[in-house]
Amino acid sequence: MDTRKKIKFGVIGAGKIGNYHCRTLSQMEETELVAIADINHARAQKLGWKYNAMAYQDYKAIFPQVDAVIIAVPTEFHASTALEAIKKKKHVLIEKPITDSVEDAKLLLEASEKAGIVLQVGHVERFNSAVIETMKYIKKPKFVVIERLGPFDPRVAGIGVTLDLMIHDIDLVLAMIKSRIESFEAIGASLLSEHEDIANVRIRFKNGAVADITASRITLEKSRRMRVYQEDSYISVNYVSSLMKIYRKKNPVVKSLDDIEVVFPKIETKQPIKEEILHFIDCINNSKKPLASGERGLEALKLTLEITEALKKYELKQPNKLFSKNSLFQSLVDVGKVTRVFIEEKLKDSGIEKS
Repeated sequence: MDTRKKIKFGVIGAGKIGNYHCRTLSQMEETELVAIADINHARAQKLGWKYNAMAYQDYKAIFPQVDAVIIAVPTEFHASTALEAIKKKKHVLIEKPITDSVEDAKLLLEASEKAGIVLQVGHVERFNSAVIETMKYIKKPKFVVIERLGPFDPRVAGIGVTLDLMIHDIDLVLAMIKSRIESFEAIGASLLSEHEDIANVRIRFKNGAVADITASRITLEKSRRMRVYQEDSYISVNYVSSLMKIYRKKNPVVKSLDDIEVVFPKIETKQPIKEEILHFIDCINNSKKPLASGERGLEALKLTLEITEALKKYELKQPNKLFSKNSLFQSLVDVGKVTRVFIEEKLKDSGIEKS
């Protein structure tokens, strides 16, 4: 029987994600939700009443009461908030992306190392049951295709879909393919916000592997799928339904479909956010490095920011009025710009300059 005392948690940020963390912490035997902080005190107080925790407007007030904090504030405040927590030697689970700049991320890594605390980044897909099961069968991927599609959420309109959603899958690809990046090609379009709302990137690795990732927040139906092609098998996984299929050869030479077997590994569905917090606790109790460590968070952030910068070449404009009579025309013009730039880049890669 584990006789360790419960870890006292504080949650900084009482928005949608902060609410998820509060609810999960309040239901876990291993944790005690002590305090919630938000610049909007009424919002923090509402969650405090709901989950029997103290509510504060100033997040610094929670540090004397807790062992660890979960930071779920807007990305631009990640660095400053986390640094204050680290100074007080509090273990930190910070929502992705780790920060909004490589320089700030490096500061957090240096500070956490000096303070001797656990710094974990909230790349929650690492703890998705379907992803965990898939990782057991990954050997040497040659081609990985991932799509993450869903409807628009005005809450995150302040950043592009690459930094908001695609970074999850960039993190997974970097974990699967153990090779340095050789190059990448990115394309995107801004349709509903001032940033890219749909983006695709093809990443080429030095070992010959290729990853093709698409992220969209202009799709009405949610889709979370991954396909992995490797020498002896093809793996198809649906994150949402937790359905996984593996196609592999039964014989060295395939003469018919009878020479291929299809396996459906059993996936034990668990709550990703709870598994993420349990992993964080295990790292605290046993001085372990998290799977989604600060270093891994920095690696994913660096590539994501490079992709975001590459997308700026399209100079896409937001329609003045969404759904106005000109919006469809503007969207078509935007897509035309994307196509033109993409073709020009392909021609350059082939040694053919635009006339």
